[in-house]
Amino acid sequence: MNRSLRIALALAACTQLAHAQLPAYDLILQGGHVLDDKNHIDAVMDVAVKDGKIAQVAPHLKSSDALKVIDVHGLYVTPGLIDIHVHVYNGTGERNSYAGDLSVPPDGFTFRVGVTTVVDAGCSGWRNFEDFKQRIIDRSKTRVFAMLNIVGSGMRGDKYEQNTKDMDGEATGAMALKYPQTIVGIKTAHFAGPEWIPVEQAVIAGTKANIPVMVDFGVDHPESRPIYELLTKKIRPGDIYTHMYSGLRHEQDPTTLGPSKAFIEGRKRGIFFDVGQGGGSFKWSLAVPMIKDGFIPDSISTDLHITSMNSAMKDELNVADKIIAAGVPVKDVIAEMTSHPAHEIKHEELGNLSVGSVGDIAVLRLEEGKFGFTDMINTRLDGTHKLVAEITLKDGKIVYDLNGMEAQPWTAKPDPNAKEAYHWTTFASAPHVVTELH
Repeated sequence: MNRSLRIALALAACTQLAHAQLPAYDLILQGGHVLDDKNHIDAVMDVAVKDGKIAQVAPHLKSSDALKVIDVHGLYVTPGLIDIHVHVYNGTGERNSYAGDLSVPPDGFTFRVGVTTVVDAGCSGWRNFEDFKQRIIDRSKTRVFAMLNIVGSGMRGDKYEQNTKDMDGEATGAMALKYPQTIVGIKTAHFAGPEWIPVEQAVIAGTKANIPVMVDFGVDHPESRPIYELLTKKIRPGDIYTHMYSGLRHEQDPTTLGPSKAFIEGRKRGIFFDVGQGGGSFKWSLAVPMIKDGFIPDSISTDLHITSMNSAMKDELNVADKIIAAGVPVKDVIAEMTSHPAHEIKHEELGNLSVGSVGDIAVLRLEEGKFGFTDMINTRLDGTHKLVAEITLKDGKIVYDLNGMEAQPWTAKPDPNAKEAYHWTTFASAPHVVTELH
């Protein structure tokens, strides 16, 4: 046997030995209450991650099978949260524009509340989407999808958004088809005219690309553009009506205070209804009676932007807290931030903890106390529960750890016999070595 062959065989044997000695899992989240709507799990389970994927969800996984174990007893373990209505086209320098300084950089407002995936709702149109992709989408650690504005120039104020000549369903649909892994919908918003042009062109684009249309319906001209016609004729099953509790667009029956006939018929047709609280699109006087009547959200989203995050809306978990305070069980609220929005945007590989799925996980604490939750007109509903994100994993890596649950006490003596493992945090400029826990 020549020397080269001996070396090759020795290397192969070492590789096999190394693989045999590697733990089965990179991480186990141990003893948490798992809520996974897609897989109908509502029980105390362990969740294991390996190579960025969900490796196992089962009771009583062996600690010795993991490189690291984190005790999450008393906490909820859910899929990474999905916020399908945000504005993150930040960085163009354009003043007073959602394609500019009204938007926020996503990574500062996602992981700290358990959100791993967002959908920018119409900041860019087909003309400037590629700039948005280069500036934000391709550089973000958060998973960023986009809904294209039916206005080719995007969400940049009335000068652009009222220009019906720049509403081109064919061009918008063609851009969506060019980037099918990133563009997940079409958005029509803020139109103040009496015509149906933006809705009709958005449907053309959505149909061409086989993706949903999200409608932020204009508040003007209810006589020529009634909401009943929108929800029963103009948009399609699978399309999304956002700002469902705004009270600005005849969403509520004035007699019963429950959902309007348009809402009832729209839901029967398969229209999805999204919260999208924003800076001025959520009233307790709608949310409480409509939820009491059984008209709960299909999805919970923020309409995150510079104004909304500093007013009543705040963040995804604060919006979720409102829906809990109005009477929706925690289990359903989690579904409205995970499997439901994943279904709405046709990315059902997300929003679940199925074995083999991407390792996006939120570990949430449900705090008890006295909390106040406000709406667009500064009225308050008091609640007794609030969700707080303890740990967020994106692609199997810990990207947020509120209380250092993953870390060892600084006084702990290192075990000289312990192996070492790289820290999962992706923000570090270089890997941080920590001692594994067994």
